[in-house]
Amino acid sequence: MKLPVFKNVKIHSQLSPAELIRSTVTSGLGELNDTGALCILTGRFTGRSPKDKFIVEEETTKEQINWDGIYNHKFKEENFEILLNDMVSYLDAKENMWYRTCIAGAQPEMQVRVHMYNEYPSGNLFAYNMFLRPEETSKPAFIADWLVIQAPDFMAIPELHGTRAGNFSVISFKKKTILIGGSGYTGEIKKGIFTVLNYLLPVRNHTLSMHCSANCGADNDVALFFGLSGTGKTTLSTDPQRRLIGDDEHGWSKDAVFNFEGGCYAKIADLSAQHEPEIFAAIRDGALVENAVFFSGTKTINYNNTAITENTRVSYPLAHIPNIAIPSSGPGPSTIFFLTCDATGVLPPLSKLTTEQAKYYFLSGYTSKIAGTETGIMEPQPTFSNCFGAPFLPLHPSVYADLLGTKIKEGHPDVWLVNTGWSGLPYPEGKRISIRYSRAMVNAVLDGYYKGHTFDIFPVFNLQIPVSCPDVPAEILNPYTARHTDTGYLNRLNQLAEKFNHNFEQYKAMVNDETYHSAPVLTPLFK
Repeated sequence: MKLPVFKNVKIHSQLSPAELIRSTVTSGLGELNDTGALCILTGRFTGRSPKDKFIVEEETTKEQINWDGIYNHKFKEENFEILLNDMVSYLDAKENMWYRTCIAGAQPEMQVRVHMYNEYPSGNLFAYNMFLRPEETSKPAFIADWLVIQAPDFMAIPELHGTRAGNFSVISFKKKTILIGGSGYTGEIKKGIFTVLNYLLPVRNHTLSMHCSANCGADNDVALFFGLSGTGKTTLSTDPQRRLIGDDEHGWSKDAVFNFEGGCYAKIADLSAQHEPEIFAAIRDGALVENAVFFSGTKTINYNNTAITENTRVSYPLAHIPNIAIPSSGPGPSTIFFLTCDATGVLPPLSKLTTEQAKYYFLSGYTSKIAGTETGIMEPQPTFSNCFGAPFLPLHPSVYADLLGTKIKEGHPDVWLVNTGWSGLPYPEGKRISIRYSRAMVNAVLDGYYKGHTFDIFPVFNLQIPVSCPDVPAEILNPYTARHTDTGYLNRLNQLAEKFNHNFEQYKAMVNDETYHSAPVLTPLFK
């Protein structure tokens, strides 16, 4: 990896959060709220743009990348060189630019060490918040292997640069470089580095890279929470009774679960001190809030106002959470939760999975994309995202699924499917399952409430579901019992089962019969 040469621009290196905030405010690009957090607007893009994410096709990637044409789009080497040179020239003509070093990966032998260049100080603050900081580690010298250049106001020319539009995120594994432009949405930075780790770790270290949050109990028992954005990873893993390892991206090596990041990137739509007190309190001096709206005439954030986007976000260092694991790692998990947001209202809120069902639901990755997390998503859209992270997985899903299966057999964790979406009635007729109920069910599992418990069988999907849960109404636990005479519910149950079956046909050749037959089985009642 070769660093770019900047001759004219003034590079501000390794500034503190206070200095970055001051630069942003004095330049008119952000303002402080009443708790001292920096509030910015990210412009046209308030979420990721998967259609504009590319990987350079070269000798190191040609045969290894899963070129699905959905999330992994090919990019030519010659276009990458032109784009890189034009971005460097663009930034070199600016008055100021911001630089820092950062690390992804809490286990030293698994780390990706990064040189980060940002067009604006707020992007540099995001990098400070979200990644591990070399100055806080024991290693005195910093040698980076990757380069990230982020320039929100640099617009690509598709005819010249080979992009689809003016905005882009392009990864070159040969050059060990990520280029991000045309979008001020900072999530493109973290997901670019996550994609790199998802490419390197499974092959290089036989480590499962995971789109999940993780926490640790008093007995050092680790729980993983898999799920796409908006399913509750951050909320459910941030628990005052358990130490937070991390809220979004982790690795599972031979003997440890470890965080990739040094901070959290939480959705804050409808945030409240009552239901998410730790996240609410983390929005203070040093935090970076994106696309929030103030109450009129104040500097107080109105978390219920999503006029700009449903995907309002905050980034903050892990240290803003009072109960964290230090270092950000723990042993292999004893419990795994697959979080799904079912907008059809069909699935039960809590189900215990067999090992083969765990493989099936991991490969299926069923959920609903939540409004605002991607460009153009205005309301929940049911989707299948393999391994609960398809947009960030450059290798074939079988690589990650096989690793998960091996690790489940070795460690024997309990695996649960948690529906944090709608139960009984679909969106928008019904209401989403409350955070209070979801947390009560997760806590019941982690507290051992279901050891020796009797389970009912949820029809068609053949899932084991509990008959009771402390502080959760019985009708919430089994939507089929509550609505088995409702033709609309039965039709949705039938339709969702058929969608599962249709989606899983693509994996039939790569799984054993037990996993394949974990699919829903329609009965005459539903045909």
